[in-house]
Amino acid sequence: MFVRTERLFLRPAWPEDLEDLVEAFQEEDIQRNVGVAPLPSTIEELRAFIERPRDPRLPHFFMYLRAPGGPQLVGGIGLGRHEGEVEVGYWIVPAQRGRGFAGEALRAVIAQARALGYDRVVASHFADSQGTRSVLESAGFRDTGQVRSRYSAGRAMEYAVHIYAADLQQRASPGMDMSDPAMSARTAA
Repeated sequence: MFVRTERLFLRPAWPEDLEDLVEAFQEEDIQRNVGVAPLPSTIEELRAFIERPRDPRLPHFFMYLRAPGGPQLVGGIGLGRHEGEVEVGYWIVPAQRGRGFAGEALRAVIAQARALGYDRVVASHFADSQGTRSVLESAGFRDTGQVRSRYSAGRAMEYAVHIYAADLQQRASPGMDMSDPAMSARTAA
């Protein structure tokens, strides 16, 4: 499954991506904020990670900037299950932060989740990651008021996370009209 947005191409990893992905996963900030499991740190671990069977209703994508000099790795985003709910998680390489890519990819994945028939998607952010809060809110997530403790492999401890939810039965907010071509995701299987 592939998704195109205004500036990004969301797709599975390809063999030629492995070195760039391992380099990105070695970033301490990415390891610290990604969540529960340690990210692959070698090409062999990454190859096993991307080749493992996945539920087609829980897609995972790597984000690439469609650039004149060739695609540039921006980050990763995907759906998974946590505590019985569909959850979205993402990461952005430090050099690509602050350019709106996370929100753009989140809106596309939320549109994909709606197309897959999900009614609700949750997301969380570590209490010390306020930038993630802003990104989630810009993509239509609302703070549930819940704070939970969640294990972080990158922090090697339990840490407080704030829980956000997006109700997919409602249309996107006026500022995020999914009928607007700039906000909609074009998908191809």
